[in-house]
Amino acid sequence: MADRSFNVLFLCTGNSARSIIAEAILGKEGQGKFRAFSAGSFPKGEVHPYAIELLKTMGYKTDAFRSKSWDEFVEPGVPEMDIVITVCDNAANEVCPIWSGQPITAHWGIPDPAAVEGPETKKRLAFTDAFRILKKYISILVNLPIQSDDKWSLKRHLDEISRMLPDAT
Repeated sequence: MADRSFNVLFLCTGNSARSIIAEAILGKEGQGKFRAFSAGSFPKGEVHPYAIELLKTMGYKTDAFRSKSWDEFVEPGVPEMDIVITVCDNAANEVCPIWSGQPITAHWGIPDPAAVEGPETKKRLAFTDAFRILKKYISILVNLPIQSDDKWSLKRHLDEISRMLPDAT
């Protein structure tokens, strides 16, 4: 088990759905081992109402979530990130800021639930699917036997999780 907590930043373009959901899950599941954050390259300015609704239904506190820019995480005085995970393909292909501390990076391409069109039930199901996929991968991350000085082993495990996508059954 790690003798310190790891700071994890989840990135998405809008920081309104997937990255917020990931932040919520890791924040709850990884207490003591991980500290979760999220941001976007072009934040929407608000968290998607379906994301908030789903998280509340699943028993997560949602008061502190807000859509924010990844620029906030390169400012002086912010926590140094150990891991940066992109959860959308757009953010993975963008030029990211220079993160201090050379964090480990990974990409988990999760379909965008906010982009789903159609009936309300279909839209809500897309958010539930994104939650389920993220919960699965975050559960694997949280249960890894990580040592604070074992950065390369952690990178290898994150890459293995990434290769599991899109099989999120």
